Amino acid sequence: MVILDEPFVSEEVKVFLEQSQVPVLDNAFAARAGDGYRFNRVDEAAFSARMAASGETLRLLTVSENSLEWVMRHSRDTAMKDAIALMKDKAAFRRRLAPLYPDFFFREVALDALDSVDPASLPFPCVLKPATGFFSIGVHIVASPQEWHAAVDAIRKQAGQWRKAYPESVVGSTVCIIEEYIEGDEYAIDACYDETGHAVILNIFRHEFASQDDVRDRLYYTSVAVIREHLADFSQWLDAVNRYCGAKRFPVHVEVRIAHDGTIVPVEFNPLRFAGWCCTDLSWFAWGFRTYEYFLNGQKPDWDRILKDRDGRLYTLIVLDKPAGLQVPYRFDDNRLCAVFGKVLHFRNLSRNPHYPVFGFLFTETPENDRGELDAIVKSDLTEFLVPA
Repeated sequence: MVILDEPFVSEEVKVFLEQSQVPVLDNAFAARAGDGYRFNRVDEAAFSARMAASGETLRLLTVSENSLEWVMRHSRDTAMKDAIALMKDKAAFRRRLAPLYPDFFFREVALDALDSVDPASLPFPCVLKPATGFFSIGVHIVASPQEWHAAVDAIRKQAGQWRKAYPESVVGSTVCIIEEYIEGDEYAIDACYDETGHAVILNIFRHEFASQDDVRDRLYYTSVAVIREHLADFSQWLDAVNRYCGAKRFPVHVEVRIAHDGTIVPVEFNPLRFAGWCCTDLSWFAWGFRTYEYFLNGQKPDWDRILKDRDGRLYTLIVLDKPAGLQVPYRFDDNRLCAVFGKVLHFRNLSRNPHYPVFGFLFTETPENDRGELDAIVKSDLTEFLVPA
């Protein structure tokens, strides 16, 4: 069963829903998104009844965390609701996993009380961010005590902006957490917990940054090397985490860092969905299978078969986030953008919607030994692709 909601659903998901006839909650967004498609739309009462009747076999997936509030109101699955609430509250999640990370520093502070925090009591560098969050919104890496008050001022200003763009259930606006900065490589994982609570990994993305203080979601890639190097360790780690969460038949999008000593440390768990804005479609463009189809059907990837003869290539997801403060009339030149890359797999152009924080998403295939185009795009502010309107 699937719930569609703002801000976006991809054409790839729409095609799957039409072909599979998976039950879709008949809300206003599904009606708009499904215009021209034959979704198996089920009204709210019947959808809720199916959720209750499915019991131990229920597999529920959302494409947006905007739907979590509806799920919490209508689901009778206490274990699922407990897992959602835990994962959405980063401070509560840190407390629950404390036995795995006894020396990890974090502190929960009300937004209005940040001025009372003594920077001398904090480990630097540290991270300041909302206790609930999405899309790296409001995340600040603070390198020194001198930068602390500037970061506090910035997150307060941003709070008003994210309140307008996302509901409170998606991006909290009143509570922040301060935690130690984890040195190491960052990865994103699309996975699910099966009916026994064991992890099934559906894709692994490496998150590349332009610099140490960069927090943007600009560039992710997957490859044979990425999957083979981390599949076993991430699977075991996700199983260890779930001993404290108890999730079953449960999709998650997870962000982690691997510290220099090899310790896997969670950045965040995003419940009941895969990569946001349907960016989980990277598995379709890279590996030829849909994460959501595998989850809903209880399938597990045969990675040995999938990865065969795919060495030497990076399959990328490029998030084309809009420059801050962009106000002048413009047109995004997608032809100029695509010409920069040797092999474009798909361009998801969202630049015509002024309310979206992104111009779109680009999926490419890049030789592993020739990353010049990726090194350039991760540092770009994208203004070279803007044409005056």
